Amino acid sequence: MVFQFGFYSSLLLITFSQGILYSILLLVKARKTENKSNYWLSTFILLCSLYVAPWMLGFAGWYDNQPYRDILFYVPFQQLYLFGPLIYFYTQSLLNPDFRLLKSDLWHFIPAIVFILYNLWIWIYDQFIHNGYYFYVDGVDKDFDAWYQYSGFISMAFYLILSLRYYNIYRRLIFQVTSFAESILFKWIKTYLISFLILMLLPIVFDILGYFFPEIKTYKGSWWFFLAFSIVMYYIAITAYANPVISKIHFRLSVFDSQPVVLLTSNNSVADENIIEVEADKIKFSDNAEIKNWKTKIAALMDNAALYKNPELTLADIAKILHTNPSVISKAVNQGFGLNFNDLINKYRTEAVIRCIERGEHTKTTLLGIAYDCGFNSKATFNRAFKKNTGRSPKEYTF
Repeated sequence: MVFQFGFYSSLLLITFSQGILYSILLLVKARKTENKSNYWLSTFILLCSLYVAPWMLGFAGWYDNQPYRDILFYVPFQQLYLFGPLIYFYTQSLLNPDFRLLKSDLWHFIPAIVFILYNLWIWIYDQFIHNGYYFYVDGVDKDFDAWYQYSGFISMAFYLILSLRYYNIYRRLIFQVTSFAESILFKWIKTYLISFLILMLLPIVFDILGYFFPEIKTYKGSWWFFLAFSIVMYYIAITAYANPVISKIHFRLSVFDSQPVVLLTSNNSVADENIIEVEADKIKFSDNAEIKNWKTKIAALMDNAALYKNPELTLADIAKILHTNPSVISKAVNQGFGLNFNDLINKYRTEAVIRCIERGEHTKTTLLGIAYDCGFNSKATFNRAFKKNTGRSPKEYTF
């Protein structure tokens, strides 16, 4: 096999091979952990590696030798229409353990399938009908056609917006239904979405630079773009592989309408009483007496049973104890206490910490140890909640 090792081809070979390696590692991790989100990300990293392949192999001499030139011409290495859907479904599978790809979701892959069939037709026509280059008479790889690059960018931008909307709905939901929202807000999600945005903007950045430095638009100059792309891809791969967080909140939602989020039971069934409005304060009780009744019950439960000490307390747990449904508790918390569920429970935890400090327990153990005993599950969450509820940091409060 022809491969001319040089400065340009060798550096891209390193990032290309690392991308393939991490794609395999993510696939193995998915099978071991049964975390389906890693299947989506494994495929994404694989396609990112293939995206770099034409430039790497071009510098290795493939465009100058047969049959390697035809391989680069007729194999669609750059699957731009797949990047967006993969990120979108990765976001869903990462956040929702009940996510399943449905038949109704297959339309997202139609543009990619059409592009593959388009390349297949070009190969059939050139090789078996025209018996020579017809579509490739200009010697330019179709992967780099302007119409394909621009439409691919639009596709990725569309799915980035969908992913951000999905995450924002999810973020509002978990504050309504969990007491440990900060720990499952997935800092990693922000990281990879920003990284994906950088991948999208790289062509624009290099086009702008090309106006000031024309050499960037040359064949060798474009190598810097693919090197930058592969570095960002490598960063996504290694940080994704190290991401240990798995969502435990079951739900169903649509980013295309304003329908309420539906919490799923353990058997994956859906009931009207499990419907939770993301903006719960918009749904009002019929009278104030009902609000006061549920508020009293919830407050008594917190004061007498100290349920806030459970670091994984959820809205559904409270509903089960009070023999009602999550929708009722959600409305009662938002309208009765004027807080979302996460903030309410952290307020109780903060008050419990303050009582411990007033008893002098902070002189016998650490503040963080007290915080954990009161239900907080991380130092960052404890500090934020304490500051929010008292206006002072825990250390400032002890002086």
